Amino acid sequence: MKTAVVICPGRGTYNKAELGYLQRHFPDANLLNSFDTIRLEAHQASLSELDGAERYSMAVHTRGDNASALIYAATLGDFMAINREHIDVVAVTGNSMGWYSALACAGALSANDGFRLSNIMGTLMQEALIGGQLIYPFVDEQWCAIAQKRQEILDKVIEINSRKEHALYLSIELGGMLVLAGNEKGLDAFEKTAEPALGKFPMRLNNHAAFHTSLQNPVALKGQDSIDKQIFHQPQLPLIDGRGSIWWPKTCDIDALYDYTLGEQVTQTYDFTRAITIAAREFAPDYFIITGPGTTLGGTVAQSLILSTWHDMHNKSDFQTRQEDQPLLVSMGMEQRNLVT
Repeated sequence: MKTAVVICPGRGTYNKAELGYLQRHFPDANLLNSFDTIRLEAHQASLSELDGAERYSMAVHTRGDNASALIYAATLGDFMAINREHIDVVAVTGNSMGWYSALACAGALSANDGFRLSNIMGTLMQEALIGGQLIYPFVDEQWCAIAQKRQEILDKVIEINSRKEHALYLSIELGGMLVLAGNEKGLDAFEKTAEPALGKFPMRLNNHAAFHTSLQNPVALKGQDSIDKQIFHQPQLPLIDGRGSIWWPKTCDIDALYDYTLGEQVTQTYDFTRAITIAAREFAPDYFIITGPGTTLGGTVAQSLILSTWHDMHNKSDFQTRQEDQPLLVSMGMEQRNLVT
């Protein structure tokens, strides 16, 4: 039996290629119907309608109130599809809103309560739509960290944030990338001074708010008013959060888990790189399984492992050689899902 850490993706992973993902892969029609009921009761389009649309719409499918629900359902469906007779899931983590999915996968929330949490927070984010995000790398083409580059970026963020009416913060540590978030003046100032990198950066993220910054304090407070602490339970699997902290089954402080999920997780930097590093060092899995939707998180996980020199990997070529010889990452958004389902 292979051991695995399961990784739940965040926003930006349900794109044009993923249209119909739930139709193709979701394993429980009754559960999907219950998600649709929750959406319809909230006067929102059902997942069946969104996922079954004839065409993908950037304006519709990337909205926080729609994207969060679609991504949660796709993630949970893939988690349910993992063959637990051959795969021993030893821990669960996630990136950004993937933390909500991870809570449900680990059993700290029921499937329906996890859906409600993701849907409510995605809706609140969309209604407020405070600020935005962009992404910028500090690694080269071989995924090697460029000397001093990360610190130079962070110094620039601090300088811009000190300007009058400018807001800019580190939102997510994302492997060899930094996700920055702020208001329009802060983001624009960075874009004007940042050197173009790897052919496409800095890249503004469509329909994303200033997640994981103090700008989201109003959203966090509304979330606390909207979500009952009683829906949280002891997890059945270890959970690794956006600080690299582990929430262990049977010993988890439920009040603290609730406070983190609807407090610090919303308003402070999310260190996904550290979450992957801790997952590797504490659990040493045979596989890192990235659930769908999408395939964009694989490079980030690989970069995180390289930055931590896991299995003596120092660059992209080392990772690719290891992956070809003995797969370490399994992306369920690709044909690799056959390895674990």
